[in-house]
Order: sequence, then structure tokens, then C-alpha cells
Amino acid sequence: MTITSNKRSTSSRWPQAESVEDFRHNLAAVQARIAAACQRAGRDPATVRLLPLSKTKPEASQRLAYAAGSRMLGENKPQEAYGKWEAMQDLPDLQWSVIGHVQTKKAKLVARFATEFQALDSLRVAEALKRHLQAEGRSLDVFVQIDTSGEASKYGMQPPEAAAFLQALPAFSALRVRGLMTLALFSAEAAQVRQCFVRLRGLRDQLRQSAPACVCLHELSMGMSGDYEIAIEEGATVVRVGQAIFGARATPDSDYWPVAAGGVEG
Repeated sequence: MTITSNKRSTSSRWPQAESVEDFRHNLAAVQARIAAACQRAGRDPATVRLLPLSKTKPEASQRLAYAAGSRMLGENKPQEAYGKWEAMQDLPDLQWSVIGHVQTKKAKLVARFATEFQALDSLRVAEALKRHLQAEGRSLDVFVQIDTSGEASKYGMQPPEAAAFLQALPAFSALRVRGLMTLALFSAEAAQVRQCFVRLRGLRDQLRQSAPACVCLHELSMGMSGDYEIAIEEGATVVRVGQAIFGARATPDSDYWPVAAGGVEG
């Protein structure tokens, strides 16, 4: 299994998608690899959702992805995502998933436009989201972000804190907990990356025994362009794939994820 490192140029592996046909081709190629990974793991490909990750990409590229069939796009920075949402109001069935850390002061933006938030890791953010969602008359699907890599630079809750956190979440009725999310270790070593996914699945299985009845832990969001096949083999139900669909990003991942040097890209 190939792991793609930040230290290598990815432009040749992931050329820019510049037409609807390019996007259709790339989406089909990713779906084929998802199906192959599911076959290796004895899973039904229908149990894995592909989330195209459009962070850093312009509106024109997002519109091409929409024309190719994508109906939900993943963004990392709430303010940037909000601006894109505003610009694409003519596509009312296009939904948005925010997958990056959100400060409480930006929770208002997420509550206004997002369908899904994949980086819930504190009660302060949960409270801010609840307050703004109630003002908007909306609810929001959320994933609890877990730090499985042990990297100090990463956001996410430490695994031992997760059980108590889940016990507190029923008080936030506007938040519909769907599962757990993680960013794997940024490493070119496939075995080390795999262990992050194994840890998240194991934690999910453990938490299911004590989680409140209204807290759903069915979903595991893990895996990006360089490692999503490994993630699927270890139980991912959502994979966040950007460069393999949109093309390589000129902006380094360190501008969007807090990361150490090197690593697997989205």
C-alpha cells in the first residue's frame, strides 16, 4: 500500500482536474479503489461514503465537482467555507462538511451553513454551536474528533477523555452525534498510519458499551488521499479525499492542518 508523503511533489501523481470529465474520471477512480479496499476487507462498498475535500480549491473547481455528481464538499476553514457557501447559493442541494478545528467565535458561521461538523472536541465548542443552531432553527450532524497519533500539534480529544465527553453530549440536543473522526499520524510508514485507524475503531467499540442511547457511534471518519484504502480496511465509513479528486494543492497541508513535518495529504 502506497503512502504519499508531504516531502514529495504530488503534482505528477494528482494532476489538476480542469473539466467535468476530469472530475468524473477521478471520482470513478477513487470509487473503484474504495470498492477494491472493501473487497479485501470483506465489506460492502455501500458502507463507505466518499467526502470530496475541496479545501483551497476555487469556486470554479467546486462547481465542476458538483456537475460531476458531488453533492457534499468538505472544507477546513470555517470562514473560507462560509464564503464559498454564500457564492454558491444557486446550488441549494450542495451540502457542506466542516472538518477542521473551529474556535468558538467561528461557531456562528458553522451553525449557519454546514450540514456536518467533523471536529467536535470540546464542550465549549458544543455550547457555542448549540446556541447558534438554536438561533438558526437548525441541527447539525457532528463527529467527535479523537487524537490517535499522539502528535502534540494535532487537535482532537485524548482517548481517555472521550467517554465522559460523550456522556455530556445529550444536553446539546441540536448536535446529532454520528461517530468519531481522526487524523492519522503524518508518516510515510503505512504500519504506523494503520495503527491510528485501529485505535479509533477500538475506541469506538469500547465507547459503544457505555455511550448514551442518543449518541450514535456508527460512523468512523478516517483516511485521506494518501491512506484512505488502509482506513477502509480498518473500518472507515467516511473517507475524506481531496487531491486524488481535485488535483494536488499548491498550499501545503500545514496551512490547513496543524502538522509536523512530512505526512499523508488529504
